[in-house]
Amino acid sequence: HTPVGGLTRRSSYNQPMAGRTRSGAAFTPNASTRQASRISSAPGNKYSILLPTYEERENLPLIVYLIVRELSAIDVDYEVIVIDDNSPDGTGEVALELQKIYGADRIVLRPRAGKLGLGSAYIHGMNHASGNFVVIMDADLSHHPKYIAQFIKKQKEHDYDIVTGTRYVSGGGVHGWNLKRKLISRGANFLASFLLSPGVSDLTGSFRLYKKDVLRHLISVTESKAYVFQMEIIVRARQHQYTIGEVPINFVDRVYGESKLGGTEIVAYAKGLLGFFFQIEY
Repeated sequence: HTPVGGLTRRSSYNQPMAGRTRSGAAFTPNASTRQASRISSAPGNKYSILLPTYEERENLPLIVYLIVRELSAIDVDYEVIVIDDNSPDGTGEVALELQKIYGADRIVLRPRAGKLGLGSAYIHGMNHASGNFVVIMDADLSHHPKYIAQFIKKQKEHDYDIVTGTRYVSGGGVHGWNLKRKLISRGANFLASFLLSPGVSDLTGSFRLYKKDVLRHLISVTESKAYVFQMEIIVRARQHQYTIGEVPINFVDRVYGESKLGGTEIVAYAKGLLGFFFQIEY
């Protein structure tokens, strides 16, 4: 049992959910990927990394370099799909230069005409993904690509449908946030866990690995398109009895640029949470 905000509930973290029968350039591996490199990707597996961007000109070259370094170290087939929403700071032009450096087979550009929302960006990217696994992550360096190798390893352990990064178990954490931001995140996750019992410790996280067919199905039954999307997709996964594994991650606040999270998104999250409480049945 795991204590949650003074309450006690049965932990289902990293366990298959009940009710389902489961029948570039070469880089030297660093310490974070050496263990994961012992488990090579199964033949035919390909990982599509989705990077939605809006005004990430400074961050994009760094995150792409780190992705290439980490995934080249464990010798898996992958592609990075950049979904830029016509950023006024020239992020799209930077993405084009990165494609010239790493190649069009590694860096796939799928821009959109304007800022259309995070959920729809994932849908757009997934529709162009050639991999059978999809990784979603932030392009602002909050999510370190070193964890992707751990996601792949975790997924293989129990053939999980989804692997999600969590800040709120042993080994995870948050760095660079002020007290207000930490309280908002903790409060949002506590309320979601109390009301919905989703079976994961970090419902608002956005660093995840999916089987592409699973993600496609979940998106088809998910209504939200903004930040509530992250919460709803896990709730829908629980509803449809998909299996979920967790990997502890350390989340680091963005180095360049400003956070896109504002009051509008917080209100939308609260409304969405209450809506799911009255709507969802497991």
